[in-house]
Amino acid sequence: MKLNELKPSKNSTRGRKRVGRGESSGWGKTCGRGHKGQKSRAGVSIPAWFEGGQMPLVRRLPKRGPRRIAHKRIEYEIVNIQTLNHFDNGTTITPEVLQAAGITKKRDGKIKILGEGNLEKQLTVQGHRFSKSAVEKIESTGGSIEVI
Repeated sequence: MKLNELKPSKNSTRGRKRVGRGESSGWGKTCGRGHKGQKSRAGVSIPAWFEGGQMPLVRRLPKRGPRRIAHKRIEYEIVNIQTLNHFDNGTTITPEVLQAAGITKKRDGKIKILGEGNLEKQLTVQGHRFSKSAVEKIESTGGSIEVI
């Protein structure tokens, strides 16, 4: 048996319904659409959420919470300064260095440095955002920050 020899078995398929071919066919006159109404007309297309003129469910429910557009929000990857103790003294810490060390995940993500924990090393930290406590702790150890 070959693919070009395949065909459905006898009586397993049915021909398409041909409507509007006379009353004796059983599908004449209204052709199964019933009498009058929107669905009996030609060119009908009713959306799935349409409720026949009743106030739709989406409009009946109360709207709550912020309507924030997700793609406009800038998401930062958080790095606490206690994790920067893994690096050597005098190191310049860039987003690429953090990504190579496995501290951050996104390759082109924005970095925000937070002041959680203590910093014992003198480092130059580059980031997109810094919290006030992080700036104080980095500068108190003799390090510096650079906003990218």
